[in-house]
This record gives sequence, C-alpha cells and structure tokens, in this order.
Amino acid sequence: MDALRKHATKFREQVAKQQQAVKKQFTSSGYESSDVVVIDEVEMQRHQQLEKLYRATRAGKDFQKEIVKAAETFTAIGYKHIETGTKLSEDCCKYGAENNSENILAKAASVYGDARKHVEKEHEELNRLLSTQVLDPLRQMINGAPLEDARHLAQRYSRMRQEAEAQTEEIARRKIRVRESQSAEHVARLHAAEAKMQELKANMAVLGKEASAALAAVEAQQQRLTFQRLVAMVEGEKTFHLRVAAILGEIEAEMVSDRQKKESAPPVGISENGSEKTMYFLAEATHPFSAESEKELSFSKGDFVVVRKVNPSGWSEGECNGRAGWFPSAYVEKRQRIPSSNSASEVF
Repeated sequence: MDALRKHATKFREQVAKQQQAVKKQFTSSGYESSDVVVIDEVEMQRHQQLEKLYRATRAGKDFQKEIVKAAETFTAIGYKHIETGTKLSEDCCKYGAENNSENILAKAASVYGDARKHVEKEHEELNRLLSTQVLDPLRQMINGAPLEDARHLAQRYSRMRQEAEAQTEEIARRKIRVRESQSAEHVARLHAAEAKMQELKANMAVLGKEASAALAAVEAQQQRLTFQRLVAMVEGEKTFHLRVAAILGEIEAEMVSDRQKKESAPPVGISENGSEKTMYFLAEATHPFSAESEKELSFSKGDFVVVRKVNPSGWSEGECNGRAGWFPSAYVEKRQRIPSSNSASEVF
C-alpha cells in the first residue's frame, strides 16, 4: 500500500513539472493570466492590475503600429500624387505656351499648370508633417526602451508568480510527506520549501510595485503621445485640404471669369447695310459703365444714349457725349424710338 502511495505521489510530481514546463513555453513572451490566489488577496489584486496594464500597453503599441502603417501609406500615395501632379503641371504649361494666348483653353491650361505647382508643394508639406510629427515620434516610442523595460518587469513578475504557485504546491506535498513520516529529512525539506516561499513573497512584493509603476507610466505616456499625434495628423490634413481648396477656388474663379469675358465680349466684324432702315431709340443709363477697350463706350448713370444696334450677345452699340461704342444692354433702359436717318446730334 505504501509503495502504491509513493508511486502515485511521484506521478503527480512529474505531471506538475510537465505542466509548469508547458506554461513557461507559452508564457515566456507575455504575461500569464491566472485566477489562482498564490499568496493573499493583496497579491492577487496586484497581479490583476499588472495583467490589465500589460494588455493595455500591448493594445496601445498595436494601435500605434496601425497609425504608423496608415501614415506610411498616406506618404507613399502622396509622393506618387506629387509625381503625377508635377507631370500634369508641366504638360499644361507647355500647352499654354505653345498655343495662342488669346485661346481660352490655352490660357486656362497655363493658369491650371501654375496652380498645380502650388498644390504639389502643399502635398510635400503634408508628407513632411506626417514624417516629422507622426511617424518619427510613434516609431521612437514603439521601439523605445521604457516600454520594453516595463513589460520585461511584468514578465519577470509573472514568472516569479508561477514559481511561487509551484512552490505552494511543493509545500503542500512536503506537508503530506511529513504527516506520513515524521523523519528529520522530510521536516528539513519542508522548512526549506517554506523559507524559499517567504523569500519569493518578499521579492514579489518589491518587483510587483516596480512593474506596476513602470507599466502605469508607460501607458499614460502612450495615451498622451498617441492622442497628440492623432491631433497633429488631423490638423495637418485639415490645413492641407483648406489650402488646396483655396488654390483651386482661385483658379476656378479666374478660369470662369476669362470664359465669361470671352463669351460676353462686344461683337466684332458685323457688316453694316447702309440701305437698311434701322430704327434708333433713345435710352437712359441706369448704371455707370467704364470702357475697357477702344471699342466700348463709357457713360455715367443718368446719361442718355442713342442706341443704334442691339446684339443677341447682350451688348448694344450707340453714341453718348460725342463718342460711340459698345456697352452692356442691361445697363440702359429704353425711353423713345427715333428714325434711323437722324443722327445722335439731332436727337440732342
């Protein structure tokens, strides 16, 4: 019977050692989760705190890596965008220079080509910001010593806790042997196991406090730095898009204005038929108009204009104050019609 009991005890010890070996194999690079009370409730709370901090710092590190990966992708796309945009700018400027400057498309191409250069400069600035304000600080913290040192302390505590858990089982076995046989050897081994356990408790108390403080400091730094870098990225992108929108808005206004001027310019080259009886009419200026070319007619609000031609383009031709030229039809209101044989001087 004693032989069977000894054999069973030896078998349990072998199984326990194998379990400890498996635990060390799978937890050597991390912090082991355990609900076993090894020493007391105080130690259990410290263990749970360390486990929570360890997981939080690992999650924080993983999130920082994801931000770095995204910023690297944004930067790579940005450089490709700059390369493509620069080529387009060169092509637009070339087309504008090689074609008639009076051509509305050629002028628009030149304007857009010049603006594109400024857009790509803004892209370069955004890439620089992503590199210096986001990528560099996050990479430094991900690979920095404080994080790794704190996690190593927690891993040491985890291994020490596993050792204390095994030592508790060892003491229990020694007590069983002492109850079975009150030999001096068994008693001495029990005392040695208990003494080792006391040493482990003392070391765990010191290491636990140190690891908790280190991990808590690292987690706070992770939270603060990651938040700051996210804000910097948002501000950088916002500034980039606002500046690009301003550049594009300005050239859009210029291009549309050029088109409108081209479309609404005074008609030229209209042949006159002297035998045609055109009915002139007298109009009063409701708005002042300043001529921008020799073909246009200036007048002030309230002046009377003899209108001789009205073009479907929205421009009219007439005389005022001894001068003749074209003006916007909407700037005058009709007052009376007069025979075409009359001249402007006869009206007045």
